[in-house]
Amino acid sequence: MTEPSVLTASVRPGVPAHVALVLDGNRRWAAQRGLSVPEGHRYGIGKIPDVLQWCEEEGVAMVTQWILSIRNLQRSPQELAGLYESFISLCERLAEARRWRVRVIGALELLPAPVAAAFEDVQRRTERVEGVQANIAVAYDGRREIVAAARSLAEKFRDRGPQESAGDLSWWEGEFASHLGTAGLADPDLVIRTSGEQRLSGYLTWQTTQSELYFCERLWPDFTREDLRQALDSYASRQRRLGL
Repeated sequence: MTEPSVLTASVRPGVPAHVALVLDGNRRWAAQRGLSVPEGHRYGIGKIPDVLQWCEEEGVAMVTQWILSIRNLQRSPQELAGLYESFISLCERLAEARRWRVRVIGALELLPAPVAAAFEDVQRRTERVEGVQANIAVAYDGRREIVAAARSLAEKFRDRGPQESAGDLSWWEGEFASHLGTAGLADPDLVIRTSGEQRLSGYLTWQTTQSELYFCERLWPDFTREDLRQALDSYASRQRRLGL
């Protein structure tokens, strides 16, 4: 049996219920200011609670922010050490706020144990919070997520045949989605990427087939509430036919 999606509804008409963001530009931002790469990441990661608050106040019910890809794990040990320190601080800040319900998506097993533990802890400490659903994608890659879901699905049916309804492709789609890291979550209505790059880079590959895309020129640490509003206004001005 598949898990039902978490239904989200925006507070205001025309506002996307689920906004997903690609947080891009920390290193370029630091370079422009003569700062170190870890300082750029610290400023960027520190922006996350601000954006959650802005989204909440704008009526967005669910926010997913991508803070580290699988490819990013190939960066220098020095850069990763700075990132990990910022992640631990972020988790503590989110846990202490008790304002948003945090869910982590990604391969935590690829992270150092203390960092993985910090993400697990913030999930536990906020699981009963009744607020914006705040998803953090860390050590995440869309293709890896799909491959892992396919393997999990194959293992599930290894020793027993699928249900009679398995002949229906829509049944398979729902069953497959229940094995993804986002199982139970609604797909994004709007994806925002900062820094001017115009690609998704493997972000929520399965989940973004019907998402609206918005590319912001501003580097992530400089992202403002007005930038968010412009993205939301762009979304509201579009006619979402969803292939119908």
